[in-house]
Amino acid sequence: MQHDEVIWQVIRHNHCSYMAKIATGNFCRNPYNVTGVCNRSSCPLANSRYATIRDDKGVFYLYMKTIERAHMPKDLWERVKLPRNYEKALEVIDKHLMYWPKLLIHKIKQRLTKMTQMRIRMRKLALKTREKIMTTPRKEKKREARREEKAEKAALLEKSIEKELLERLQKGVYQQSDIYNYPLEEYNKVLDMEKLQAADEEDEEEPEIEYVEGYDELEEEEDMEDFGGFATHKSQGDYDDDENAGSTDDEEAEAIDHSRAKRKMAVASKRLEKNALDSKSKKTRVLVEVEREDAGERQRVVQ
Repeated sequence: MQHDEVIWQVIRHNHCSYMAKIATGNFCRNPYNVTGVCNRSSCPLANSRYATIRDDKGVFYLYMKTIERAHMPKDLWERVKLPRNYEKALEVIDKHLMYWPKLLIHKIKQRLTKMTQMRIRMRKLALKTREKIMTTPRKEKKREARREEKAEKAALLEKSIEKELLERLQKGVYQQSDIYNYPLEEYNKVLDMEKLQAADEEDEEEPEIEYVEGYDELEEEEDMEDFGGFATHKSQGDYDDDENAGSTDDEEAEAIDHSRAKRKMAVASKRLEKNALDSKSKKTRVLVEVEREDAGERQRVVQ
């Protein structure tokens, strides 16, 4: 038979593994303690009728212990899941602890309030981004610095070997018939570099300039200009006939002669430009005279 008073006297005055004595008072490390303080009303071992609230992976549970299950240690505690809503959780506590001591019910509700506030603060802190301070040991830093120095020295040695091999190859020290004990990898790298440099030099050579005949195209352009001039002249003549009915045939003839002179000047200038490209190396001067029939003026083009 379980006797609560005897258990408390043994725990309080002899030894309890859950008791923590500090300067401010005595505390209890038992996870089922409802207040965390070591006293007669809060001790889960010295009370055959006891209740508390525990957190299991973010979910709150109401634990209850009665004297009827004292002889079954594995079924000693009855667990009831509490809803996440604070008001509904209080209703569940009042429902299951209806005939229990009022002081114990008040302590359980206080514990539920504190745990709910703690869960809210944990969510807020989880949403915030905070800096995390990371420490690196000094030994690792020194080890990495030594490795970097060794790697730099090895790289400098390889570059110096490649440079010396390249100089010897250019001077002709290594003959094809002779056999030398030299590093093959560096030798192959140098040969590949020389091939790449030769290929780059070939690509950088300037392309040759070629000249192509283009008189057929010029003749086609002249024919098109004659046709275009005839069409424009015809349209202009119709427009003048509509507006100025009193124009004479002599004026039309003068306009035709004037347009022909302009076309001849344009063709002559194009031919001069083509001849200049063909005879670029020969620095000669060409004098071209164009005479208009109507005005009798002369125009000189020097190239």
